Amino acid sequence: MHESILVYRRFRYLKWALVLTVVSLIVYAFHAPVGSPNGGTWLGYTLGTIGALLIFWLAWLGIKKRSYASGNVKLEDWLSAHVYLGLSLIFVATLHSGFQFGWNVHTLAYALMMIVIVSGVFGLYVYVRYPRLMTENRRGATLDSLFSEIAELDHECIEVGAQLTDEIRDLMLYASDKTSIGGSVRRQLSGTAGEYATQKALAKLRELTRELPTEKNERGRQLLTLLGRKAELVQRARTDVQYKAMMDIWLYVHVPLTFALMVALVAHVISVFFYW
Repeated sequence: MHESILVYRRFRYLKWALVLTVVSLIVYAFHAPVGSPNGGTWLGYTLGTIGALLIFWLAWLGIKKRSYASGNVKLEDWLSAHVYLGLSLIFVATLHSGFQFGWNVHTLAYALMMIVIVSGVFGLYVYVRYPRLMTENRRGATLDSLFSEIAELDHECIEVGAQLTDEIRDLMLYASDKTSIGGSVRRQLSGTAGEYATQKALAKLRELTRELPTEKNERGRQLLTLLGRKAELVQRARTDVQYKAMMDIWLYVHVPLTFALMVALVAHVISVFFYW
């Protein structure tokens, strides 16, 4: 679904956005206002009204998107329209302004709109790229099943380690107790979780198994295999958490800025009609 929204219904919403953009550009090119173009002309008011309605409609999508799938309009329709009509705002709002910018609430609304659009483009990139990477990384498993298998491997490693030496048993306990997945936002986004206990234990275990007596070599190799498998699963789980964090983090920018944009837009409209 994430990739199909860009070509949904044979680019229907891209065509709509292009029509809106091209018509706006043509009318602006032939518009001959008294003085320089600005938002106070008939064209400025028209484009401003279109832009404001688009902004509030696109913001409404974020509130109502969970109910779209159960209605007559598919979620893919709304998402595809959100992407392309959102991008068309760049042209509509810029032409509405007549390229007149300054240190005022009008330019603030415009700047916030551009930041919201940029964050939306990043969100689109994230939702196109990371679901595929998550599927490849999980290899048919779920994050919960990865956690379960890691816990089972921890138990097996401790049992096998106890059959070798006290030092190896303690090393397996350390690897179990100190392994962490997730944590702070920084650690989630970086795909790390502080100390790499399992990887350190694996490196140390390779040294210790070389000192085992011959009769315990088979158990030593078994433990190396188990711990190596755990290390692989831990990294896959951390990568999965990282991808999920990347898919979530942009919303913490996009959503608050969208609300800030609507507040600035209302202030812009009020100031135009009552103080201009």
